[in-house]
Amino acid sequence: MSTTLSAAPTAPATARPAVTLDVRGLSTSFFTRAGEVKAVNDVSFTVGRGQVMGLVGESGSGKTVTGFSIMRLVDAPGRITGGQMLFGGRDLVTASEEEMRAIRGNRIAMIFQDPMMTLNPVLRIDTQMIETMQAHVKISREDARQRARDTLGMVGIPSPDERLKAYPHQFSGGMRQRVAIAIALLHSPELIVADEPTTALDVTIQGQILAEVQKLAATTGTSLIWITHDLSVVAGLADDIAVMYAGRIVETGDVSDVLDHPMHPYTVGLLGSVPSRNRRGEPLRQIPGMTPSLLNLPPGCPFQSRCPRAAEVCRNDPALDELLPDHRARCFLPHLGAAA
Repeated sequence: MSTTLSAAPTAPATARPAVTLDVRGLSTSFFTRAGEVKAVNDVSFTVGRGQVMGLVGESGSGKTVTGFSIMRLVDAPGRITGGQMLFGGRDLVTASEEEMRAIRGNRIAMIFQDPMMTLNPVLRIDTQMIETMQAHVKISREDARQRARDTLGMVGIPSPDERLKAYPHQFSGGMRQRVAIAIALLHSPELIVADEPTTALDVTIQGQILAEVQKLAATTGTSLIWITHDLSVVAGLADDIAVMYAGRIVETGDVSDVLDHPMHPYTVGLLGSVPSRNRRGEPLRQIPGMTPSLLNLPPGCPFQSRCPRAAEVCRNDPALDELLPDHRARCFLPHLGAAA
């Protein structure tokens, strides 16, 4: 993938698509002996039908826990402590485990960063894909096998008939990830939560997967939440973007607006640390300091200790305000005007 961060030209403004997922005030904490870790803190966003939302941030920002919360896969000592996740008229926060089993893998699928979280090491690929389909729809084994074969081909796996008979250990790491992506695509779900799914793939296959994902969203109306730290992927893939820091969304909006005119100093810092944004021969710009501990967040803005614009007002807690049309930032002293 290219590292150029200019987002693709946007089409003329049209009516927003119907909402697939509406997350309102989601909070997820881990209760440890040392105290409560607020991994996701009052997070809100919507994903429209056929839209791709990029959820970005550095390690520990809370983006992966947000994805696991949507799937209701947060294990003890973690749990969802507040908010709503409205999907097809149902609040996933209060849905029973039986309801979630019917939804997971069928209407909502997740692609994990580690493909072995999806694949069973002792079962052949065809067994796993066929059983995945038959768990949710009435389909013959032969028809299920054909769909599995077609889906493997779609994600760039050569000789899919032979590969269906193989075990996961017979695949490379990148090939296993492609199988995991294929399993997520089997049912053409309404929503896919993808947690850095192309990190282990070479750039050629990564581009192929991203093209298939965009085609899927455009032709079937599938919505995607693409969790990543790679801003170049988001620039070419997403419609909207949400930037997370210390468990909270600090900036959100149309991908071209946020990447071309970032308002939050953290977003500015992320973009400034990308090599393609630096002049040749100059040292890379870095965000100073470290992410604060989620066990002991400072009062006010959690980014203030690393922010070059920090002032006394930043000791207060900023709200995620709409500072420009459909462009929100959680900052008292945002970058406004020309591109940062």
